[in-house]
Amino acid sequence: MWQRKPITFPSILRMSRITLSEGRSRSFSHEKRISTTGSMRSGSAVQRRLSGYGGQGAGGFSGMSLSSSSLYAGTNGHHSCLASPLASLSINKSLLAPLNLEIDPNLSMSRAHEKEQIKSLNNRFASFIDKVRFLEQQNKMLETKLDLMQGQGVGRSNVEPLFEVYMGGLRRQMDLVNNDKTKLDGELRNMQILVEDFKHKYEDEINKRNNLENDFVILKKDVDSAYLVKADLEDKVGSLTDEINFLRNIYDEELRELQASIKDTSVVVQMDNSRSLNMEQIVAEVKAQYEDIAARSREEAEDWYKSKMATQASQFGDELRVAKAELAEVNRLISRLQSEIEAVKTQRMSLENDLTEAEERGELVVKEAKARSRDLEDALQRAKQDMARQLREYQDLMNLKLALDIEIATYRKLLEGEEDRIGQQSILNIQSVPNYSKYYTHIHPTLTLTDRHTQARINTMWCPRHYTSTTPPRFSNVI
Repeated sequence: MWQRKPITFPSILRMSRITLSEGRSRSFSHEKRISTTGSMRSGSAVQRRLSGYGGQGAGGFSGMSLSSSSLYAGTNGHHSCLASPLASLSINKSLLAPLNLEIDPNLSMSRAHEKEQIKSLNNRFASFIDKVRFLEQQNKMLETKLDLMQGQGVGRSNVEPLFEVYMGGLRRQMDLVNNDKTKLDGELRNMQILVEDFKHKYEDEINKRNNLENDFVILKKDVDSAYLVKADLEDKVGSLTDEINFLRNIYDEELRELQASIKDTSVVVQMDNSRSLNMEQIVAEVKAQYEDIAARSREEAEDWYKSKMATQASQFGDELRVAKAELAEVNRLISRLQSEIEAVKTQRMSLENDLTEAEERGELVVKEAKARSRDLEDALQRAKQDMARQLREYQDLMNLKLALDIEIATYRKLLEGEEDRIGQQSILNIQSVPNYSKYYTHIHPTLTLTDRHTQARINTMWCPRHYTSTTPPRFSNVI
């Protein structure tokens, strides 16, 4: 048997149905209905029981509708988007009588299930609104980034001047390195020219030395020949002196023999007395003549030999002095050339060392310049890669922003479409019953401040002219 219990109407029940499609188009509908808790297991029986109370009474509730943006209240069902409390209602006193109806015992369970379902749907709707809010914040952030990037693009990026300054410094360093390289190349060419000059001078000196050595050899040959001639002449002088001495000795010996022969010879002379000849006087005269002839011959020979020897000696002495002078000059020239050759060798070695050091320095500078050039090229390549990466990131951000803009626009259109549709379709019908006067007297005329605040908040949140995307409705406090 069904028990008869007095029916009391609960608070306003609100249901949210959200349907999300996979193609980013999300449609949702929000229906709010106010119904009595006294519905029977059979809807037709309840309708028959309620129809016996006369339907709409005079001055009773003709209907109440709650759309997605406002509540329909009052006897005439006027629409209000304001957050003000509901106006006073006229109540039919015939409805104040209690109504006893048979109630299904499973009604409380179904009501609790409906409540939980409405809560879950409300939470899903709140999460969806949070997601919309987050996406709009992301959209605003991306729009701000886009504005900043566009402003930087119009006013030229701050990174580009830094790269330009850095690349300018690197170019200046490269120019300095190239200038140093050019200077070192010029110095290297000058050193090479100087080395070539010294090589030519060294070769000329070598040729001169060879020529002088040849002249020295020739002079040495001449000196040797002169020495040989001198030796021959000295030998000849010796032989002539010996010959003169020998002849002198011979002449002396002959003279002594002649004198001895004359002394020991006795001559028998028949004197012609007729003639008076002085033989002693004649012998003395002959002897004097021979002695005079011998003396003159000896003196002439001595004078001739002496003059000849003096002439040859003076000639050979002059030649010897000239040869000695030439030999001394050649020796001095040889020593001077040897000292010059040693100096040229030392200078050549120093120039070769300088050339080697200059070549090493040039190679080192060229290597450093090449290494610096490679570093500059690597830095430029890294800068280009960073710029390309930033451009890719910027393009990705732009693509993401475009996708978020499209998604947000889709959400906004869906919200506006659902808003309009719910505003037209979602109507809450409350049928008036005479025996419900106690409930209506308890619920509506004495609406508490909390309920009025909740109703005003609902009107404010769902009013089209008060609704914005940044203040989506939440119904967690309404249930």
